[in-house]
Amino acid sequence: MRFILVHHPLCVENCPGWISAEGRITSDTPGQFRKILKKIGGRKLPIVFRSEGGDVEAAYAIGRMILKAGLETAVGGTRLKDCPADDLRCNAAIANDGTALGNTYSVGAYCFSACPLAFAGGTERVASQWALIGVHQITTIYNKVRVSYRIEYKIVNGKKKEISRKEVGRKSAGQSSSTKLGKKATAALTGYLKEMGVSADLVGLMMSATPDSINIVPAADSLRMGLVTDMLAYNEWPGMPACGPDVAAEAVCHGHRPVETPVAKMPVQDAAATTGESLPKTRPMDFLLMYNGNCQEECMQWIAADGDITPDTPARLEAILKTLGGRKLPVVLQSNGGDMDAAFAMGRMIRTAGLETSIGRTQLPNCPELDPRCKASIAKNGPTKGEVFASRAYCLSTCTLVLMSGTPRIVGYSSIGLVRPTTAEYTKFLAYFDEMGINAERYETVMPAISTERGRIILPSQALELGIIDGIIPYNEEPGLHVCGPEAKESLRCPRKPEAEAGPVAATVN
Repeated sequence: MRFILVHHPLCVENCPGWISAEGRITSDTPGQFRKILKKIGGRKLPIVFRSEGGDVEAAYAIGRMILKAGLETAVGGTRLKDCPADDLRCNAAIANDGTALGNTYSVGAYCFSACPLAFAGGTERVASQWALIGVHQITTIYNKVRVSYRIEYKIVNGKKKEISRKEVGRKSAGQSSSTKLGKKATAALTGYLKEMGVSADLVGLMMSATPDSINIVPAADSLRMGLVTDMLAYNEWPGMPACGPDVAAEAVCHGHRPVETPVAKMPVQDAAATTGESLPKTRPMDFLLMYNGNCQEECMQWIAADGDITPDTPARLEAILKTLGGRKLPVVLQSNGGDMDAAFAMGRMIRTAGLETSIGRTQLPNCPELDPRCKASIAKNGPTKGEVFASRAYCLSTCTLVLMSGTPRIVGYSSIGLVRPTTAEYTKFLAYFDEMGINAERYETVMPAISTERGRIILPSQALELGIIDGIIPYNEEPGLHVCGPEAKESLRCPRKPEAEAGPVAATVN
């Protein structure tokens, strides 16, 4: 993780700045953070996190330093002035004193694994609905060491007695790992969360996600548990300081109090009647045939693939592919990953069928944001109407293996998470890369930087360089197949009147 002091490009004098904290948390990170705190003195600058996580003990230390300093935290990314899209915090933009000019953003920003533990140290903890917070099981790595000693003995009354022992050498004997939290580790985690004012319910959410997947914490859940204390409004951004109690209406800060107007008093309702809707749970991947628009004229069509990859997911994919009747609709993924062998099988099916892959979140009409594919809006027969968005969508861990099978495979402003195989999975993992026509050697060069716990988030431009994708969707477009129907008017996307294009795929969706 690297820390940079940033101000807005329009900053003139005494305007609010922030500390940009991005990258993997290592054992060295607390020391680096201590230096940045010393540099800012007593100034209360918000810390804007964008991190895939890392060392848990280091995250604890950072969180406690943040709490002691009385600083706010936010989830967001930082783009420095004049930096290219594939290197948003380029060295050229950083002055000799370690400061820079830039802006923050929420779309596509993330705080995963150990990052939420550091984030929890904020006196105010904010995030936008466009940013992602994710947790999973803690993996403990044990380093095995073989120690050699020189031991001298003395025979006393016919028995051998040790009289001296001297270490003469140490040799690494490999590593082992465990996701089982012992009593000491559990007490440390729950004690830390209590210290930060976060509910212990977060522990259950962490333990329900395996190391090769991630549980995205819904906004309502993060607020309920106290992990997030406030959600940023559409016109607020990460790095804004919190508004004080008597702040002026024109002040640049988040959490402005609404103007109070006299209203008639309403009767007090029972607390049970005012509880929010139940939150969606992580579920196995399912598939929906989707369309948006009038397909007699122009529309978008796609296969929405949303949820965790389980051993029976390939069978579900095979069933949906049989309903296509040879049509080649793109598979639009949103998944935390899951079973690696199932991901291999799905990828091979998609490659055989010659389908495009992409990343997107599908939203059905009249469905709440916390349950965007609610059952009430799914068509009983035929395809379902809805919308698809690249922003805030994600394909993490083994989902990336499915993504790379597409012909083509294109993404927009979405989160892509690389996966690192275990030693047992290594051979078949690289063989799959060769099968998909992707340079495994190039991927191996970045593998040491990928955590076996959860993986590593990369930018679409980096995925393009690695060959995981072969195209990027323009910012003003979304995933899906554009269809020109028989009644389409001539346009740039429908240059000539088609003879006959089918409407939405006629198929039953289960």
